[in-house]
Formats: sequence, C-alpha cells, structure tokens
Amino acid sequence: MKKISLLFFSLFFITNTFVAQETKEKKGTQKGHTDENKFRQMKDLLATPNDQHTASGAPGHQYSQQKVDYVMNIRLEESTNKIYGEEKITYHNNSKDHLEYLWVQLDQNMRADDSKTPLAQSNAASAFLTPEDFKKNFMKESKGFGFNIEKVLNAEGKPLSYLINWTMMRINLPKKLAPGEKFNFSIQWNYKINNSVKDGGRSGFEDFPDGNNNYTIAQFFPRLCVYNNVEGWQNMQFWGRSEFALEFGDYDVKITVPADHILEATGDLQNEKDVLTKEQRSRFEQARKSFKDPVMIVTQAEAEISEKSHVTTSKTWHFKANMVRDFAFASSRKYIWDAMAVSINGKTVMATSLYPKEGNPLWEKHSTRVVANTLEEYSKLTFDYPYSKSVSVHADRQGMEYPMICFNYGRPNPDGTYSDRVRDGMIGVITHEVGHNFFPMIVNSDERQWTWMDEGLNSFVEILAELDYDPNFNTGNLPKDIVRYMGGDQSNISPIMSQGDYVKQFGPNAYTKPAAGLYMLRQTIMGPELFDYAFRTYAQRWMFKHPTPEDFFRTMEDASAMDLDWFWRGWFYTTDVTDIGIKEVKPFYLTDKPSERVQKLKIQYKDYFDSLGELVFITDIKEDANPKAMTKYVDGKEVPSFIYSVEFDKPGGLVMPIIVELTYADGTKEKQTFPAQIWMKDDNSVKRVFSSSQEIISITVDPDLETADVDTSNNSWPKKETDKFDQFKNKIKE
Repeated sequence: MKKISLLFFSLFFITNTFVAQETKEKKGTQKGHTDENKFRQMKDLLATPNDQHTASGAPGHQYSQQKVDYVMNIRLEESTNKIYGEEKITYHNNSKDHLEYLWVQLDQNMRADDSKTPLAQSNAASAFLTPEDFKKNFMKESKGFGFNIEKVLNAEGKPLSYLINWTMMRINLPKKLAPGEKFNFSIQWNYKINNSVKDGGRSGFEDFPDGNNNYTIAQFFPRLCVYNNVEGWQNMQFWGRSEFALEFGDYDVKITVPADHILEATGDLQNEKDVLTKEQRSRFEQARKSFKDPVMIVTQAEAEISEKSHVTTSKTWHFKANMVRDFAFASSRKYIWDAMAVSINGKTVMATSLYPKEGNPLWEKHSTRVVANTLEEYSKLTFDYPYSKSVSVHADRQGMEYPMICFNYGRPNPDGTYSDRVRDGMIGVITHEVGHNFFPMIVNSDERQWTWMDEGLNSFVEILAELDYDPNFNTGNLPKDIVRYMGGDQSNISPIMSQGDYVKQFGPNAYTKPAAGLYMLRQTIMGPELFDYAFRTYAQRWMFKHPTPEDFFRTMEDASAMDLDWFWRGWFYTTDVTDIGIKEVKPFYLTDKPSERVQKLKIQYKDYFDSLGELVFITDIKEDANPKAMTKYVDGKEVPSFIYSVEFDKPGGLVMPIIVELTYADGTKEKQTFPAQIWMKDDNSVKRVFSSSQEIISITVDPDLETADVDTSNNSWPKKETDKFDQFKNKIKE
C-alpha cells in the first residue's frame, strides 16, 4: 500500500503544480487578504491576560474579590403579605482601589409602579384581552410593589447619603474606602410581596383556595453589587431577565413567621429546639442516617391538619451561612417535609424537600431523590458539594435557584394523576435548579453579563445527571435538539456571547446551545477523559471566585492540550451552522493497466517514474480491475481491492469533525472520525480515500446526529430520497 500512496501523492503534486502555474499566468498578480481561517487564534476576541485572570485561565497571584457580610432580622406579615427587614452590612474592600461609593441592588423595584421594564417592551394592540390584561395594559392599575427604603444609616446610627436609580441604589461614602478597610452600615426597608402565580415573578407567594399561602421569598433584601477589575461595579439595571452578580459573605439571619409555619432557608438552622417539635427533631436524626430513602419529617396527614389552623402567634427561625452569595427562604403551614442523607466523598449532606399536598404523589416519590442524585453527579464532574444541605421547594410556575435552596414547578392533576411530561418536567427543573448550587452559586460567574456561563454550563452537567437518574430521560439539551433553532431565521438568532437582556430566543441561546455544544465537545471532539479533567480543573480553580468567559475557554485548553479556538469562535461567537455533506463518491479499482492520462504523465516525467520502480495503478474503469495487482507485494495478506474517493463539502459555516459510517456488502458497519482540523486548509471541501476488501454499499455522515447538522439530506451516499417530513422542513426554511 505504500506504493499506492506514493503514486497518489506524486500525481497530486504534479497536477497541482501545473494548475497553480496556469492560474498565475491567467490572473497575474493577485491582491492579498486578511486571515479569515476558521482555525486562527482568538487573540482578537479574548481579553488580555493579567495578574488576576491569567493566560492559563487560572486566578492570578494578584486575584482579589470583595466580601459582604449580612446580619438580618426579617418579619413576614401574612395578613398583609408584606415583608419588613433590617440588615446590618459589613463591606470588606479587598481590592487595591479606593472606593468613593457602594452600589446596592434593589431587585423588587423592577415590579414597582414606575418600573421601566414594561416601557421597554414592544406592545401591540390585541383584538381580545382578559380583564386582568386589560387593566394591566390600559388602566395602569397600581400594584404597590417595589422597595420602601425607610432608613440608610452608618455604624453610629446617623443617616447616610444615597441615591436610588430605579433598581440600583448608590451609597455615597463619607470618605473613600481604602484598600483593606471595611465599612459598616444598615438599611431598613419593607415591600409588598407579589403573587407569583397571578403577577408572575421569580419569587413571591401562591394563594390556595383553602386560604393558605406558599411563600417562596428571594431577592427580598437590598444586596451589594460586585466590584472587580473586569467590570468595575457591575451595576447594570435589572430588566427582569438577566440575573445577578453578587459577592460572597457570611449571613446571620432571623426570620419571624406565623408559629404554625414550616420554614427552610439558606444556611444551617441554629435553634431547632425553638422551632421544631421533639418528634420532628427525632425524625430528622433518622433522616441523617438514611442514605437510601427519604424520611418524613412532616407527613401529609400532619400538614393537612396544620393547614386548617391559622394561629396569631409567631416564631423566629435563626439561620447562619458562611461563604454564600445570596439568601432565600420558603415558609408555609401547608408543607410536607422529607429528607435523606447523601454521601459526598464521605461527607454527609442533607437532601430535603418541602411541598404542599397538591404536589403529591409526584413530589414524595421523586423530589428528594432527584436532589440527592444531582448533588452526587455534579460533585463527580466539579468538586465535592461544600454546603450542609440542598432544599427543593414546590412552587407552581417557578424554577429558581439560590444557595442551598431552590423553587421548582411540577404539579399533578387535582386527582393526583400526572403525565410523563409533567414528571419529566419536574425531574428536569429540580436537577437544573439544584445544579445551580455549583454554577453560579459557587463558581460565581457574572449572570447579568454572560447568562450562558451559569445557565449553559449548568444545563450541560444537567444532561449527565438526568441520564444517570433515568437512562431514557429526554434531556432536550443534546446536539440534535438544537438543530431546529440553529437552522432557523438568522435575523432571530443571537450569538451565545451576547449580553442576556438583548438575546433573541433566550432559552435556546443561553441554555440549550451552550449545553449541546459542551456535550458535543465532551462526547465527540475531546472525549470524556480529557474533557472531564479540564472541566473539573475550571470548576475547582474558580469555586468561590468570579470567572470570566476567557477563564473558561483558556482553562479548557490549558488542561487538555487541545487548541479549541476554532470551536469557541464558531459555536459561541457566531450564529454559523453545521452542515457537512457528501458531494461526490468515485469508486476506483486496483489494476495493472495505467490510464491514458497516467501514460502521458509517464512519458512527460519519465525520470521521475523510472525512479519509482514497479508500480500498481488505480482505475475508475471496473472492467480493467485486477484485484491481484498488489498480491505479490503484501505477503499473502488480504488486498483492499475496492477504493472510494469521497469528497465532503461544507455548506455550513462551522467546522466540525467529519464522522463517517461505512456500510459494507455483508451488512457490517464501520465508523471513522476525522478531526475538525481536516478543514484547516480548505473551508469548502476535503477528500478522503476509503479502501476495503469488499464493496461499500453506503456512506453516511454523522449517523448518530452528534454535530447538530442542520441539513441531513446531503449526508448519505447513495443519496436517500427526501421524505415528506424533510420536504416540509425545507419548505419552512424557504
């Protein structure tokens, strides 16, 4: 076979030399061009490395970040659905900068009567509206939402100067805060809680026909913005979608609620004896030793008795949490409560769930088990879960995450029945929201700027966790699931690397496309071993820190020795698509008869051909085939007498590996994968030669839909007839 390869190379070199000379003679001197190769390095796109964010993707020796500690007293007033709070804040300036002011987030102001969010939305007239929509759109009914800031005081109790700009509040410091110094101040506030079902929102309450409420409370207190050397102050306004950039700190929080409520929150409960019955504490001790099945702390029968009472007394729950970036809680007298232990590399972590009877039997069967599975699977691919617990709370129409606690939808029918879709939706959202403990609650990226860094990375790991929980689970985040979006109208698609507020088709852009891309990177491009090590390196480098996209891209390459700039550039910075097809297949055969063209070349390049010695030849004329032409050169080994020259073209803009499945005459199949670098020197078409001792009856590109190819009609040889569904898809594209 060495002789055949040499002959192919020789003919290729000779032919192309003549073509190049003829082209130059015809065109004359040609103009130059800038480098547009898909494999060029990303120096033009990535931020310059520095001593805080290094060229390797790791935190530098000068890396620093701020710390913010909170001591809070919170009171939930059920009769008016209001929250009253007082927080004492200690701001630690760990940067090397002198700060003139501090910026505080006031997320509840997004819902205020004077909110700019509704004004930034295109709103056309409709022929019919619900009465609620009519009042909302045309009567401008006052809801009374938003923060009421009562006091802002310094450590001595004297008023501090401040200015509120919609969802941001600037605290004007009496003097610049020097590096290494800390500043103590307090804020007293209250606000009306929104109905999360009727008014919408990431937190709020759901009212039930029995007169009870389910409170899932978050973004409920003024919170400090992030200050770093990448953005300065991250004080972009909250428009309702792009989430939160927050600093880590220690929390000491007391929450007063009606005495018959069950409450869970971020952090460790400090006063179990004050708020739990002796029986509940005993059951929780059992749960701490139960690693297989959840233990009921509050049964459904007990919850049904409790929901009939409405006591006027109150009790205070006390929680502490260290190194968390936020705080949230849930409270209701309707809660069923179960818990089980999870072993994370020998450390016991509690997985728990709170849900009203309306969530059963679905929640009792799955919720806590899904929490446990998520903690186990995410820990394998990142780092050991560092907190003491993770809580899943049932909330209709919500899916939202906070440190150690999340709010999740998934409600059965009133008779307790539920479809597979409802079950899978609940399993999916719990996995996703619990997974957010890792991204961004610990690997603390800037959600306001780069949504994909928490949603996309989390959705990727979610795939692996869901498939571990149920191998047949339809994750909806695989490469094949993003094809319809990527092959759609380009005017309605944004690159992944877009700030979240102006992204079109937010779900596919921020969740599915990055998740599908990383799954492809793991399964098809890098392989699990290389990918997992690099991904784990990124997670461990940046846990409890603020990474940027560059830190992720650079770490993945640094820890794997793979140049992935072509992948990041195409998949994350453009809206190009994958479309790789088979342009032409030419069968060739072994022969001892040189073609007319070869005979002419032998005469023209006699000295060269004489230097090669004995030769065998390739022909496209089947009648001239001689399978025995190589026999005397291969020592009795089987000769691949069938040879196929295959030209692959690439109508799509993305470069991807070419995955080829060969089907032989005896029905056996063979898969070969050529790395994306096969396109390095020609972005339009490439050729490969396949040889076999038996006839190849079909060739298929990407048979298992691994590369998100948007058009599979050109993926087969012989070309398959287009079925009615493909015709329908093509018609839609037109």
